[in-house]
Amino acid sequence: MSVAPSTRASLFRTAPNLLTLLRICLAPFLVAAVLEAHYRLGFGLFVAAGLTDALDGTLARALKQRSMLGEYLDPVADKLLLSTLFVVLTYQHLIPVTVTVLVFGRDLGILLVSAILYAVAGRRDFSPSLFGKANTLVQVSAVAAVLLHQLTPAPWVTDFRMLALYATMALTVVSGLHYAWIASRRVGAQAANGHGPK
Repeated sequence: MSVAPSTRASLFRTAPNLLTLLRICLAPFLVAAVLEAHYRLGFGLFVAAGLTDALDGTLARALKQRSMLGEYLDPVADKLLLSTLFVVLTYQHLIPVTVTVLVFGRDLGILLVSAILYAVAGRRDFSPSLFGKANTLVQVSAVAAVLLHQLTPAPWVTDFRMLALYATMALTVVSGLHYAWIASRRVGAQAANGHGPK
């Protein structure tokens, strides 16, 4: 069933979706700030992006403005922002190449698994697991710590940066394997029930 243009437009006008779109719009300015070594501005923009991420979900629940568009747009905005920053910070030699390769390898793997699930089992929903949510949290922490490390040489910031990067690598591997395990179980259950894609 098609959605009327007026309905589609109204989805973009909701406060949570506008905040998500604002986060997407912040990405190029944040990238430019990092590339030009304006790390104080970059850190401020990253904090602002994080606030929009926290607020959009809260507002969606409080105002009862949850929508299918928002459910798809929010993770896309998060992934766009984080993935771009990992690449840029690696280019600036602030994040090890190994970390960024693991992050992108996991994301590509999840896309592949999602495509297989859709092709084999006809499933479109592939909700993030607890490990996936934890991985996103440590990725955000890692980027924040790396940017903050450019503003202050405080020992606790250095330690926090190192811990966040190691945690990112560990949870990237663990969450990737967990997604693969979930996918194999779902495909196996679908095969056992003799159901194919609809």
